[in-house]
Order: sequence, then structure tokens, then C-alpha cells
Amino acid sequence: MVNQNILKIRKDLDRLDDQLLNIIKKRTSLVDKVIKNKRYKKDIIDKKRISVILKNISKKSKMRNIDTKITNKIWINMIKAFIDYEFRNFKKK
Repeated sequence: MVNQNILKIRKDLDRLDDQLLNIIKKRTSLVDKVIKNKRYKKDIIDKKRISVILKNISKKSKMRNIDTKITNKIWINMIKAFIDYEFRNFKKK
């Protein structure tokens, strides 16, 4: 039998997941705008930009006292997922 505290915490996690889904939807909308402004498929992967993003996330995570291994893994996977999304949705001009 699951403890009542755990059930309440899980409900809070579910609400947080809903908020994350809304944020992902907003991020996808912004990525759609980026895709429209890229001229060539080769422009999709920007290694310098990825490096800057990961460094910034690491710094911000440390400032907020968040485990950097967690945020690094999340951002690496999110970047990969959005790169895949860009390739699938890129239209030649």
C-alpha cells in the first residue's frame, strides 16, 4: 500500500509535469520560428551555441543549487530531441 504522503507528492509531480508540457509547447513554437529563419539544413546543428547553452545551464544550476548532472542530461537530451525535430520539419526554400 502506498503512503498518503507519497500520493500527495505524486499529485504535485503530475501538476508540475503539466507545467513542463506547456513550457515544451512554447519552446517548440520558438524552435518553429528558428527553423523558418534557417536557410540550409546544415545550419540546424550549431555546436558553438550548444556549448554556450550547456555552460550557461551548468552555471545557473550551480547558482540554484541544482544537481548539474541532472540538468546537463536533461538539456543534452532536449537539444538532441529538438535537433531531430528541426530536421523533420525543415523545409527547403
